Amino acid sequence: MTDLELIPVKDIKITKNMSADQLLKAMGEAGGFTAQKLADATNIVEAMVKDKDCLKILSFPACIMATGTRGVIVDMVKNGLVDLIITTCGTLDHDLSRSYAEYYKGDFMMDDEMLREKYEISRLGNVLVPDECYGIVLEENLLPMFDEIFAETQSLTTHEIIDAVGARLNDEDSLLYQCHKNKVPVVVPGITDGSFGCQLWMYYQMHRKLRIDLFGDEQMLSEMMNAAKSTGAVIVGGGISKHHVIWWSQFRGGLDYCIYLTTAEEYDGSLSGARIREAVSWGKVKADAKKMTVEGDATITLPMIYAGVISRI
Repeated sequence: MTDLELIPVKDIKITKNMSADQLLKAMGEAGGFTAQKLADATNIVEAMVKDKDCLKILSFPACIMATGTRGVIVDMVKNGLVDLIITTCGTLDHDLSRSYAEYYKGDFMMDDEMLREKYEISRLGNVLVPDECYGIVLEENLLPMFDEIFAETQSLTTHEIIDAVGARLNDEDSLLYQCHKNKVPVVVPGITDGSFGCQLWMYYQMHRKLRIDLFGDEQMLSEMMNAAKSTGAVIVGGGISKHHVIWWSQFRGGLDYCIYLTTAEEYDGSLSGARIREAVSWGKVKADAKKMTVEGDATITLPMIYAGVISRI
């Protein structure tokens, strides 16, 4: 057992024009519950980004793409903080929809029956998504793209399809556009679980030879993991995207850097709520990895971490 190191708790001193990074560093000295975790997580992401041999992975659920946090994720790709994205189908839906139309701010307590019957609006938390900004927009723009994409081959992986769509966009604010431009593959294991996948299914009705090569995605992930000297991941939420990251990580002995951003509890055995220590028991995260679980809404924690890291690199 090592000797106990006593580090004094310091008060946070807010000053005029204080930067996000200065605030994070102050929070790191404050010993303030989740504030301390957020500061530590920022330090870990900084180390991961500065490790030139590290394969940097980002996974997240679709919901945050409906918010302004989309801009943070796009900037992370543009500035080289991400080498690989694993996400859900809705990420494609929201990114494409917002490239062609607007989403709007709402409230958690709005009348949902009124939104549906009077305005034909879907509510995603406190974000409003009009019907004409979602499925209709995707159908009008994706099906012509599919004609071009599948003209020469009718079997592609999810990351190949997504890259081909990104290549046909002209929107600097689009995640798919920036991932294509910066050669960051986007893998969606549950590709049919959303509007983008539904458009593929609709296209399949008239093109029965169409195939989605999921094994091709897995082959790429296997090769990327095996080739990496070290691996690190910022994992937002849970679900299939989180599990795909840690699943493939176990075959190379686990992640070397790992950040979980979650609002879920672990008492019900959910993947979203599982802490990093549980992944250590599976060999999905190394016992000596630089790691931290941060409880809190990722639309707050992820922008804070990014703001701290980008100012340091």
